[in-house]
Amino acid sequence: MADFFLNYYRTLPTWQIALEFTAFVLGILSVWFARKENIWVYPTGLVATIITAYLLYIASYIGDMSVNIYFTVMSFYGWYNWAKTGDAKENLTITRTNRKEKLTGVLLFFITIFVVFALYKIFGQQINNDNYIDIFASGLFFTGMWYMAKKKIENWTLWIIGDIIVTPLYAYRGLGMLSLQYLIFTLLAISAYLEWRKILSNKQQLS
Repeated sequence: MADFFLNYYRTLPTWQIALEFTAFVLGILSVWFARKENIWVYPTGLVATIITAYLLYIASYIGDMSVNIYFTVMSFYGWYNWAKTGDAKENLTITRTNRKEKLTGVLLFFITIFVVFALYKIFGQQINNDNYIDIFASGLFFTGMWYMAKKKIENWTLWIIGDIIVTPLYAYRGLGMLSLQYLIFTLLAISAYLEWRKILSNKQQLS
C-alpha cells in the first residue's frame, strides 16, 4: 500500500509534489465548504483547479485538464451567483432542478463528451480505454459544476457517480494521491447530499 502511494512520487521533483499536495488539501476543503453552503468553496476550489489543470497538462491527461479549466471558469460564475444579494434578489437557496434544467444538464453532458473527445484529437493524443472513462466522467463533472453554481441538489448525485468512477481510474494510472483525494471526495459528496436533502426537506415543510 505504501509503495502504491509513493512509487510514482519518487521520480517527481519536490516542487511538483508540493503543488499536488496543495491542490489535494484545497480540493478537500472546497468540497467541505460546498457541503456547508459556505462561499469559500469557490476561492479554495479556484486555486486547487488551476494547480490541478497545470499538473494534468504536464501529465498529458487532456480530458482531466479540460475539466479543471472549466472548473476554474465556473468557479468565478458560481462565486458571483452565490454572493448575489440585494432587495431584488434573495440569496441563492438549495432547490431541485426543473424539467428545463434537467434537459439543459443532459445537453451539457453530451456536448462535454464531444468537446473533450475533440480536444484529444486536436492535441494529437492517443485515446486509450481509460481515456474513454475519463471523457465520460468529464461530462458528469461539467454538468455537476453547473448545477452546483445554481445550488441544485442534483449536483451531488453527479459528483458521487463521477468520483466513484475516477477513484479507481487514478489508482490504475498510479496517481495515488489523486485516487485518495477522489475517495475522500466521494465520502464528502455523499455526506453533502444527505445534508442538502435535509435542508431542502426542512424548507419545503416550512413552506
